Amino acid sequence: MNENMQKPEQTVRVKTLIDLFNPAVPKRWLLLLAGLMWTGVGVLLLSFAVTWWAKDFTILSIILGLLGISVSILANRIQFSHLAVKNIHRINNLNARACVFSFQAWTGYLIIAVMMSGGIFLRNSAVPKPYLAVIYAAIGGALLQASFNYYRHFFRIVKSINR
Repeated sequence: MNENMQKPEQTVRVKTLIDLFNPAVPKRWLLLLAGLMWTGVGVLLLSFAVTWWAKDFTILSIILGLLGISVSILANRIQFSHLAVKNIHRINNLNARACVFSFQAWTGYLIIAVMMSGGIFLRNSAVPKPYLAVIYAAIGGALLQASFNYYRHFFRIVKSINR
């Protein structure tokens, strides 16, 4: 009988340890974190593109830059905004407090790993940087534009809390 009394106590200790190592935050902060990550990556990719176009500034660079911007607007409308909204709904369906790493679904981390590997491969490939910059500008611009969905939802929640 003494053993049975120790099991609930041990369960409480294990749960306390799990809670200790679970960096849970209110889910509104996941929206802000996701927006900051999308903004940061978008700005990083855009800075690569602009740097590559600026090294050999010609009329071709301007045309490629306009192409990159145009593709980023199209990519945002077709795919990236929809991904952001889907992720926002997923975050909103989480518990009131969730792990800080759940700002992205676990499948998103796999996609990020593939995209990073592809980016490293392309940067080290024989593809001329001004042409590669179109892809970087398109993805970076789309990420930056879509990140504003997260901010809009974050500030809506903050505004409703302050009422």
